[in-house]
Amino acid sequence: MVHAQAQSLEAIYARIHNKLCVLYGDKKGEDTFQTLIALLQPASTSPEHDSLALSERDTVLITYGDHVQRDGEAPLATLRDVLQQLKLPLSAVHILPFYPYSSDDGFSVIDYMQVDPALGNWNHIKALSKDWRLMFDAVFNHISAKSAWFQAFLRGVPPYTDYFVTADPSVDLSMVTRPRALPLLTPFDTANGRKYVWTTFSDDQVDLNVANPDVLVDIIRVLLFYIEQGAQLIRLDAIAFLWKTIGTTSIHLPETHLIIQMMRDVLDIVAPQTILVTETNVPHHENISYFGDGTNEAQMVYQFPLPPLILHTMHTGNASRLTDWAATIKRVSERTTFFNFTASHDGIGVRPVTGILSTEEIAALVERTKAHGGFVSYKNNADGTQSPYELNIVYFDAITSPEVTAQQPQVAVDRFMVSQAIMLAFVGVPGIYFHSLLGSRNYYEGVEQTQRYRTINREKFNADALLAEIAETDSLRAHVFSRYKRLLEIRTAEPAFHPLGGQSVLALHRQVFALERTSPDGKARVLALHNVSGESVQVSVPNSGGRWLNLLNNDVHELSITLAPYQIAWLKAQQL
Repeated sequence: MVHAQAQSLEAIYARIHNKLCVLYGDKKGEDTFQTLIALLQPASTSPEHDSLALSERDTVLITYGDHVQRDGEAPLATLRDVLQQLKLPLSAVHILPFYPYSSDDGFSVIDYMQVDPALGNWNHIKALSKDWRLMFDAVFNHISAKSAWFQAFLRGVPPYTDYFVTADPSVDLSMVTRPRALPLLTPFDTANGRKYVWTTFSDDQVDLNVANPDVLVDIIRVLLFYIEQGAQLIRLDAIAFLWKTIGTTSIHLPETHLIIQMMRDVLDIVAPQTILVTETNVPHHENISYFGDGTNEAQMVYQFPLPPLILHTMHTGNASRLTDWAATIKRVSERTTFFNFTASHDGIGVRPVTGILSTEEIAALVERTKAHGGFVSYKNNADGTQSPYELNIVYFDAITSPEVTAQQPQVAVDRFMVSQAIMLAFVGVPGIYFHSLLGSRNYYEGVEQTQRYRTINREKFNADALLAEIAETDSLRAHVFSRYKRLLEIRTAEPAFHPLGGQSVLALHRQVFALERTSPDGKARVLALHNVSGESVQVSVPNSGGRWLNLLNNDVHELSITLAPYQIAWLKAQQL
């Protein structure tokens, strides 16, 4: 066993060495390799593992560290207390960036290795890690302009003079893929004169120069520190933009993939069960490239087409587009799966459905978002035009207009829960944004305060007032929370929903999204039916060799089932 592990480690070290030489040339690659391996302490367990350490019990809550607050208490401590009281069947918590920051609600990081004192300290993070697996954000594409690294760059202090990407503003950068309608280069006055710094996302988020091997070593140091602090999942934020080459799109470049693969190699040495999750808000075929060959890159990628496709489905009452797309989703390997979600701290990305929905259907999503009280963010295109980038709206209000919710709250809840059940049934690991558990509404006060559209989906709560509202059985929050909790309890107890299990998409009716899920060993089968329309629909069910038991209400069905408007039916095969 020791000999086999040594051989495996030797192979991984060789892969790291090779990647560094490809990135930086033989001399710099060798020097960087020697620096890097000195940082690595191999884990006691073998890095060879055939499958992901995941099961149907795995669900991830996505939350800010201060989503719930109490006077006189560290928000991270409040978060732990509230989650313990809610007793949700969650296996992991993704705490959105909890480091000191200067803008973008945490994603402009001032210090990668500190906890924002306004949230708590590393002891609070450690306490959370005792109850749940934790996902940390690795925001390595950029860092805050207020960071010590960038301030040293401005003062002309080595080695930081080469830590950031600069370019001549006269150079043609029109090919660069832009996620924002903002300037790509931002001028800064430095001790060495005016420099034009690459700022993919904002003038406060300055892009790191990973073409400098010293920068790469520093971010690997941060990655290793996160593992020491209890991270078991690492979310690589905006990672597609990491490597820049003038004259290219500077997105999805081969060097970016090599660096992610090297991070995977490093983690396979020091913490083999750590899961890398790539966040790449791009069209589907580009997104899944981050699985690599199924063994050498990210173990999970965000399933970005799902939120806008489910939204389109609920708006039209027609599941055909979703059904057609879902039928194309294939498992890449036994060591990869999807990270599914409908809502997050950001808006609903539109780019991922390019080529899946028509231009007219995307335009309809944009108009419906505006009609439901939301906003639309745009990006600059290479030809000088602009196109929708994301829909800024709370998912509950995106599904149903506030007017309908006011008149028919139960229908609004039913519609929302269908959208969430589809996501929960889909092959992969569910990621559930805090506001989705609560049926939250558009937060206009926040938008007015920050003048940022994304704040519409980032309201914070008084912890005790929130718990009291959930306890009010007639409140909309209580209805959504209780139904969501019930779905999670069923899902996490059912082996057919294993993230590495089988999935077959069934075209039973255009108003019904239907999946058949099977456990990895083939012994458990669930037929997940979701009526996305306001009409009753009768569908024939496949032969189960027996009967189907509806896990939501214990009804038994054999040859057919009539689904009420917006009904969810998760049918488990029962052998006679």
